[in-house]
Amino acid sequence: MTNIPNEDIFYEGGPASGDLIINLIAGITLIGLPFTFGALVRALWVRYKITTRRISVTGGWLGRDKTQVVYNQISEIRAIPRGLGSYGDMVLVLKDGARLEMRSIPNFRETEAFILKKIEKSISNKQDKDVQGFSN
Repeated sequence: MTNIPNEDIFYEGGPASGDLIINLIAGITLIGLPFTFGALVRALWVRYKITTRRISVTGGWLGRDKTQVVYNQISEIRAIPRGLGSYGDMVLVLKDGARLEMRSIPNFRETEAFILKKIEKSISNKQDKDVQGFSN
């Protein structure tokens, strides 16, 4: 994906490295093995790109799936800290009821605040357009 003019990148990269480290340590036990394999797959094939216009998640087997969401499609964000708060998971609930899970987001508190700000901005822009269209 090429950058569109006026589209600035807030974050581009993979999941938090702390997720992989903690899960590799947990992999010593039999119970921790599934979490270790999940962290390895995320580290190898999941990539996030959060810009001022959209959120893109590349993942799936060998990184072949790509999902893009524009901020005005998001109705709710659910976030939970992990790794002693150094990273976290987010679920973006879309207006059509679909969910986009983003696991092990580094600096997730700042990322959540950035996304919330963009959602609020897209709502206020829509309301401004609705008011202008109504006054004509």
